[in-house]
Amino acid sequence: MPDSDDEYIQDVSDDEAGAHQVGRVTGPSTRRGAGQGARGTGGWEVTRTWENVVEGEDGTISGTVEGLLEAGKRKRLLKDTTPLQRGIIRHLILILDLSTAMAEKDLKPTRYLLTLRYAQEFVTEYFEQNPISQLGIIGMRDGLAVRVSDMSGNPNDHTGHLKTLREQEPKGHPSLQNALDMARAALFHAPSHGTREILLIFGSLLSSDPGDIHTTINALATSHITASVIGLAAQVAICRTLVSRTNPALNPDEAYSVCLNEQHYRDLFMKATTPPVTAKSSDPSGRTNGNTDNDHDGGGSKSSLLMMGFPSRIVESVKSLCACHSRPSRGGYLCSRCSSKVCALPSTCPACGLTLILSTHLARSYHHLFPLRNWKEVSWPRASLRRNQPGCFGCGTHFPEIPKASMGKEVVHVKGRTDGIREREKDAGFAAMGREGATTAGVSESGRYECPVCGMFFCIDCDVFAHEVVHNCPGCQSREAGLEIEEDHGGELNGHQQLMHTQFGQGGDDDVEMENGD
Repeated sequence: MPDSDDEYIQDVSDDEAGAHQVGRVTGPSTRRGAGQGARGTGGWEVTRTWENVVEGEDGTISGTVEGLLEAGKRKRLLKDTTPLQRGIIRHLILILDLSTAMAEKDLKPTRYLLTLRYAQEFVTEYFEQNPISQLGIIGMRDGLAVRVSDMSGNPNDHTGHLKTLREQEPKGHPSLQNALDMARAALFHAPSHGTREILLIFGSLLSSDPGDIHTTINALATSHITASVIGLAAQVAICRTLVSRTNPALNPDEAYSVCLNEQHYRDLFMKATTPPVTAKSSDPSGRTNGNTDNDHDGGGSKSSLLMMGFPSRIVESVKSLCACHSRPSRGGYLCSRCSSKVCALPSTCPACGLTLILSTHLARSYHHLFPLRNWKEVSWPRASLRRNQPGCFGCGTHFPEIPKASMGKEVVHVKGRTDGIREREKDAGFAAMGREGATTAGVSESGRYECPVCGMFFCIDCDVFAHEVVHNCPGCQSREAGLEIEEDHGGELNGHQQLMHTQFGQGGDDDVEMENGD
């Protein structure tokens, strides 16, 4: 058996070694050897991202890693918190692409499996953020539209059907027109006090339609159904036309996005859990609300009264059939109007059509109308003025120690003092003593984040938890409780109450206000 050929060693010139970088650059190639000139011209440009990593004083890069992680958390939180009128009662149809294009592996493990996993997470988060809303799922496969789950307010109904899709394989071409027609039929009877929305996950570059899809898009616009698209490949012209026609007051780039990677795909998916802003234009279609008689002019965005029931949970000694599924069960909820039993809330009474919810469901939907304000980054000079709070007000985690160095000159007003103004001399070398990674926009160099209302300092984890889960500030809630206690006791406070009274700016030497931080 003849020996194999010698290993090929490329002759690299000095010029080529200097130009070996990731990113296409123009100019002739200097590659030598067999097949010279047979391949395309241009070199590659390398981005040395590892050179941006800075070691800390202890010789490790843990500070840089923590700064990058913190920057990622803050990026999700820094959003517009302007109170706007939003449709908190939503009716959404999720359309999933189940064609052969979803078998691609550019998103790990495949587009198909990753989409099903993110869809399950989306269903859970959707009902967590919109507990009094409805959701339905439609699939596109083999040129047909497949109904995955009917419109329902129970997340278990949708996650169960999504799990069964994992046992199937993507097949055929998608039919966007058939899926939009089925979605329009499902949203046709949605009441006027709720929104009509379509979220399309499109991984293909074509659509196998039986007719003119522009007629279907015009029908969606006439029915006041808004559509948003998440692309997995490239932008498709018909999808951009869809979002432009159904969202005339919105920039198409805000309603149509193409994911870059797995994390970006998930962020776009979870972005749809926030209710859309209610359009100012009235609904000329004359749709009326079946639960109220106040929509005389059919204005979809006008204020109207909606009758709801708040039933209490019961536990029976013997099993009885529920009105929603006709299944025997001991527990359930009795409709406050007709006393029919339903299994879970929120739901619509099958007998009288009354919307049945709990007070907690209504409270969880309220935070979309008045979102929690973004907390501000705290600089080292600002942190040095609040040495009485060494740890996070929420979880008690200790903050990084304040350096002894200082910078610049700042004038600080101190409430309750006769001199009124105090000057602090600062060294110029203080700015370089921030944490590694703190130069990123939105990241605090001191690891502290201040609520603009109560003035308390929090860590990044409490910042994320307060804005994404509880949607309330612990400091503001404690302040309201402290004021109520003060009123109940006629102004007499004990030691713990007096401490909280001082922290929240009710007098004392620790309540300071920066006038000029530089």
